[in-house]
Amino acid sequence: MSAPDNGLPANGNGAPRPVAIAVEQIWKRYGDFEAVKDVNFSVSEGEIFGLLGPNGAGKSTLIRMMTTLIPVTAGKAIVAGHDVSKDPDDVRQAIGVIPQALTSDQDLTLEENLSIYAKLYGVPREQRKKNIDAVLEAVDLTEWRDAQTKTLSGGMRRRLEIARGLVHNPRIFFLDEPTTGLDPVSRIAVWEMLNKLKTTRNLTMLLTTHYMDEADKLCDRIAIVDHGKLVALGTPVELKNSVAGANVVEVHFDRDDEAWPARLEAMEGVTSVQPEGAGFYRVITKSGSKTTMQIVELAASLGETLTSLSVQNTTLDDVFIHYTGRQLRDEQVKPVFTMPPRPGARP
Repeated sequence: MSAPDNGLPANGNGAPRPVAIAVEQIWKRYGDFEAVKDVNFSVSEGEIFGLLGPNGAGKSTLIRMMTTLIPVTAGKAIVAGHDVSKDPDDVRQAIGVIPQALTSDQDLTLEENLSIYAKLYGVPREQRKKNIDAVLEAVDLTEWRDAQTKTLSGGMRRRLEIARGLVHNPRIFFLDEPTTGLDPVSRIAVWEMLNKLKTTRNLTMLLTTHYMDEADKLCDRIAIVDHGKLVALGTPVELKNSVAGANVVEVHFDRDDEAWPARLEAMEGVTSVQPEGAGFYRVITKSGSKTTMQIVELAASLGETLTSLSVQNTTLDDVFIHYTGRQLRDEQVKPVFTMPPRPGARP
């Protein structure tokens, strides 16, 4: 399948923005196994860039290479102007990494957690308090600075993790599934905070997520990786437009019949049919209204009962299925990657 060909976003005067991350023909091999295969993409300064893919697709390996956790087999990655293979310490100083797991010490206060992290990154004593004050204000946790971390809610702890990753003033932020496990209200609060941080701190962000609505709302551009290869790249709108079919018809029959996929695929305008469970199908079609009428008429002629029927526009879920043949929600939660070592430590 061919992916959309998209360049870097432009700034206000139409010129391309400076590049924050450049991944060039990068490979990662473990013996005969190729985890990442000849991947190329760039992320511009001030962009929120999403990296999506099922478990085993290579996205975690890509992030580990970009954050200096594992060596590059071939090709190169330039992060904040530094080659991750040649200048790992400079890369570590320029980035913040937020893992999926909540790793702040629960018995310490918020300020103590932030202070320890700032010391690890070599932030001078006189600058430490200013940075801590600034990041606590940025994530709206100033009034809890002296509270023990274990007293915070899940959403507040996630905001503390983000503050911790900002305490040394990084230019580029890597976030691994930043809202996993949060309730809907807390998720939206984190989205709003990340958008605010992007603007106020001119941060470049690269994130992974298993929530398609999160990628749709947060990301300026999205890369989909599968089997170690980049299979699609573009804005959310461009990716949705790249999938044949303008609508999705979701239909549920009260009785399952293995003949339904073939019946649905034979309808005029239908480009694909995705079984979603007993009697439930997602039908990608060029005309939602026409396909809906055809389904109702066919069901009536066969004496079948429709339990539900709805029409929606193409979503990123449909894009993901189109390019990988799998749905993110069907995959197990992936292993958590560890924080990068402190500057000066051996990679």
